[in-house]
Amino acid sequence: MDASPEPQEKGGTLVLIRRQPPVSQGLLETLKARLKQSCTCSIPCAQALVQNLFPVLHWLRQYRPKEYLAGDVMSGLVIGIILVPQAIAYSLLAGLQPIYSLYTSFFANLIYFLMGTSRHVNVGIFSLLCLMVGQVVDRELQLAGFDPSQDSLGPRNNGSTLNNATTTLVLGLQDCGRDCYAIRIATALTLVTGLYQVLMGVLRLGFVSTYLSQPLLDGFAMGASVTILTSQAKHLLGVRIPRHQGLGMVIRTWLSLLQSVGQANICDMVTSAVCLGVLIAAKELSDRYRHRLKVPVPTELLVIVVATLVSYFGQLHSRFGSSVAGNIPTGFVAPQVPDPKIMWRVALDAVSLALVGSAFSISLAEMFARSHGYTVHANQELLAVGCCNVLPAFFHCFATSAALSKTLVKTAIGCQTQLSSVVSAAVVLLVLLVLAPLFHDLQRCVLACIIVVSLRGALRKVKDLPQLWRLSPADALVWVATAATCVLVSTEAGLLAGVFFSLLSLVGRTQRPRAALLARIGDSTFYEDAAEFEGLLPPPEVRVFRFTGPLYYANKDFFLRSLYSLTGLDAGHSASRKKKGPEVGVSDSSLADGKDMGSVSSGTGLVVPLAFGFHTVVIDCAPLLFLDVAGMATLKDLHRDYRALDITLLLACCSPSVRDMLKKGGFLGEDQGAEDELLFPSVHSAVEAARARHEELAAADSAF
Repeated sequence: MDASPEPQEKGGTLVLIRRQPPVSQGLLETLKARLKQSCTCSIPCAQALVQNLFPVLHWLRQYRPKEYLAGDVMSGLVIGIILVPQAIAYSLLAGLQPIYSLYTSFFANLIYFLMGTSRHVNVGIFSLLCLMVGQVVDRELQLAGFDPSQDSLGPRNNGSTLNNATTTLVLGLQDCGRDCYAIRIATALTLVTGLYQVLMGVLRLGFVSTYLSQPLLDGFAMGASVTILTSQAKHLLGVRIPRHQGLGMVIRTWLSLLQSVGQANICDMVTSAVCLGVLIAAKELSDRYRHRLKVPVPTELLVIVVATLVSYFGQLHSRFGSSVAGNIPTGFVAPQVPDPKIMWRVALDAVSLALVGSAFSISLAEMFARSHGYTVHANQELLAVGCCNVLPAFFHCFATSAALSKTLVKTAIGCQTQLSSVVSAAVVLLVLLVLAPLFHDLQRCVLACIIVVSLRGALRKVKDLPQLWRLSPADALVWVATAATCVLVSTEAGLLAGVFFSLLSLVGRTQRPRAALLARIGDSTFYEDAAEFEGLLPPPEVRVFRFTGPLYYANKDFFLRSLYSLTGLDAGHSASRKKKGPEVGVSDSSLADGKDMGSVSSGTGLVVPLAFGFHTVVIDCAPLLFLDVAGMATLKDLHRDYRALDITLLLACCSPSVRDMLKKGGFLGEDQGAEDELLFPSVHSAVEAARARHEELAAADSAF
């Protein structure tokens, strides 16, 4: 930047000289320039494009094996071991076969390794998204004529019976059973979700996820966790109840559980009690002694191994009727294009999935980037997470996003880069190719226990609600509204309610901001709220008003009401009465809203408006973020009304954007010197100028 000339002085004070803004191109020229830049094809541009799309090409060249390799391999192995039982368990939430959860974990880790910008985030199956996928799958299965209460897991073939033969012909499902159609729904939903996320990344809409505030996400996680817990209660008890959908699903499910509790499977209940006790105790001990443990204990895997052995040798399925996972095939299924007809039907459902997945992924990536001193790119994260959904959708996978619990484990073990994701994918691949059939006799109640225990973190967030209420009641309201709507209505409605109340709280904060009269702090040049602090000195015959928010169409009336109430003068009403004064016999002294404060009037007819107790109003514009057309009109009307009452209106501490708006809006008039007379750099300078002007006016009146 070129050196600037020294500030000029005018009348003994420094004067700022505004720089001439650069000549801006028109909209058409700007679009043409950007289009030309985007369409320019050259080897350097192609290399930069590929490197931006695949960040692994950049950081892999700088990889330091001696420092990073041990932590990456160890964290990848542990996450891979944790992924296997979680993948099998979360298939219950999604209403799909366990093999598809393993596919999802495998492909998501590989794709994010290539495209992700976060070094620590683990992208894979996520309980909240699994729940949302499962709800869509259940609804579409019911519409297709399948029995929604029939679980996808179990030692049976894939040929479920349809309830309606007509539905079979219409949908073309003659050669497709329940599990086959369920994965078709999930892949179609996943593909649309991924396309939304990729489109958001291409359009540079990474900022959209920031509108999902942290209280909203915490409340959503809490409400969805209660829904997940409700959906797993039937597996913990070993009962068969209908899968409820729509409004009041959680309440209706608990009512069905209470009605069916007499049919509970004793074997499943005992197994659930033992597994819950072991898992919770192990988690509590791990949390308490996590600083002493170099590697987290894979409690879920140990529980699954022991439970599978007990179920196999004890023949719990044949002897006690306990539900088990059933056959889990090995290898990969041939890729298949998702059904376009189903994609159209679930297009609206995919919106909430895309927003939730993007918000959690970007927020986690940014959180860990800040704590480890590097940066991530929100738009590239959208592309990465979107591709983690688009490409695997052709390989029988369902929606994924970043998961907090596994990311915390990776970081604690010493993960340095996304090379750990390749190691985790290798562990999942080993299970897919060799070890999957060994989980045939695993009880479903054990999987439900793993899911329920994984909700501890989200359910514990309810303890933060009192502190959140003390800090910000508006944020607490967003939290409660989101969680309650998730539980009482549905997860999609909870997300919408959270967004609505977040925007409502934002509007409420700007529509009714704090307003106060300021007073001087001793002999200093600073002014503060006279109602909040003691011992302040109000400037004589001057009112200093502060409005801590923007001035726009939604709060202009509140601005005027606050100003009139604090100063004790309704300028608009009093100005209109004064105009009618000669006709209706209204005197100047009666304009002071009933306050007998005296008046000073010279023989020349010059009125010094001490009838109102002040002759100047100074508005502190430092908190005034912006003005719109309505706000500009409000200030102009206020200036006119005060001038009619011989009261001076001054503005202090205006930002450059507010100054520009005042000039463009005509507040300063056509006089070039009006800016120096009406706008001041500080409140104190405005108060001193008002006092000097009043003294000059009084002296001139006396001399006359």
